[in-house]
Amino acid sequence: MTNSSQTNIPFSVTSFGITDVGKARKHNEDSILDRGEIGLWVVADGMGGHAKGDVASQMIVESMKKVHEGVKLESYIDDIEERLIKVNEKLVAKAREAEKKTTIGSTVVLMLAYEKYCVYAWAGDSRLYRLRDKELRQMTTDHSQVEVYVEQGLISREEAAVHPHGNMITRAVGAAEVLHLDMDIQEMRSGDRYLLCSDGLTKHTNDLEFQDMLQTGTPEECCKEMIELTLERGAGDNVTVIIIDVD
Repeated sequence: MTNSSQTNIPFSVTSFGITDVGKARKHNEDSILDRGEIGLWVVADGMGGHAKGDVASQMIVESMKKVHEGVKLESYIDDIEERLIKVNEKLVAKAREAEKKTTIGSTVVLMLAYEKYCVYAWAGDSRLYRLRDKELRQMTTDHSQVEVYVEQGLISREEAAVHPHGNMITRAVGAAEVLHLDMDIQEMRSGDRYLLCSDGLTKHTNDLEFQDMLQTGTPEECCKEMIELTLERGAGDNVTVIIIDVD
C-alpha cells in the first residue's frame, strides 16, 4: 500500500508499507495500516505460538481505521488510547472463553503526525526508528525479557540478539487485564525518515544495516529492499515494514 498526501502537518508526507508472510510461517499474523491522509501508521504483530494472533493484530488495525482526525492533539491521542484499551478488553475476554488457558495478543507500534509533532506509542517489541541527518535512532524500547536482562547488565546488546528468550515479550495488547502503553512525543523536521517494523525484520537485520539502507531510495524502494534482504536471510517470521518521509 502506498500513500502520498498532505496531512494535518506543515510538511509533505510520503509513506509506503508492506507485509510478507516470510519463509517459515503458514499464516501472516502481522497487520499493517497506512493512513497517511490523516497522519497515522500502525504495525501490529500477533503473538506467535498463541491462538489467533492474526485475529489480535487485525482487531488492532480495524480499530485504528476508525480513529477520527482530531481537532486537538489531546482528543486524537485519547481516541487512539481508548480504542486500544477496548481491543485489549475484547482479547482478554475472548481468551477467557477459550477451552484451554491461552493468550490472544499482539504487539503494536504506531506513529501519529500532528502539526509539527510526531507522537508514537507501543506495547511489545515492534519498533519505531528515525533517521535524521544520516544518524539512526531507535525511538522505542522493546518490552521484552532480553531487554530487561540488558538493562540489568546481565547480558550485552550483542548477546541479546541471539538469546533464547528473544521471543519473550513483557507487554502486548491482550496480554493482561490492564493495557500499559508507552508513549512519547518529538518535534519532526523536514528530511526525517521514520521506520516502523515488526520483529521479523530486526531478527535478520541490524541497526547499522538499517542506517545504510534508509539513506537512499523512495519509501517504496527502501521497504522492498528490506523485505527482500529478510527473505534472502531465511525470514523465520512474518515481516512488516512502513517507511515515512517528512519533506
